[in-house]
Amino acid sequence: MPRAVTRDPFGARLHFIPRAIKPVQAAIVRAFRRYFERAPGWVLLTTTGRRTGLPREVLLPCERTADALIVISTYAEVSNWMRNIRRDPRVRVTCAGWHVPARAEIVDDLDAKRALVSAHPFFAPFPVGVLNLIHRTVLRWPTVAFLRWWVRLRPVVVIRPEYAS
Repeated sequence: MPRAVTRDPFGARLHFIPRAIKPVQAAIVRAFRRYFERAPGWVLLTTTGRRTGLPREVLLPCERTADALIVISTYAEVSNWMRNIRRDPRVRVTCAGWHVPARAEIVDDLDAKRALVSAHPFFAPFPVGVLNLIHRTVLRWPTVAFLRWWVRLRPVVVIRPEYAS
């Protein structure tokens, strides 16, 4: 009698792909690091690894306010940088050419998250001023509506600089 053939799920058979992509991703970040350190709408966040205690860097889109940076975690609690912040909220931020020690606060309350993204919606910086103007005026309400829906299942992180007293 023939034996039944069992196969691993497709995702399990491709387990090597994330390991293959990481060096390529790291090379891209290294190549464009100086640009992203100064680019509007991006932050280079350095956390402390929860297991090793070593510095871990991640490049994230953000919205800058007068006194803080706002970041939405795309992959929620699955992101390693989110887990690292839960363990140790002290971070280092590289943004607009500045290197600043900061403290991250994870906002889980839905009303607070919606209020944050309504007051400070994320706008992708366009290289042309006219596109920025259109995006921030005509397209503001659909962007805010989308973000209010988007944050219901994702944590929002508010990063505030630590000032020496």
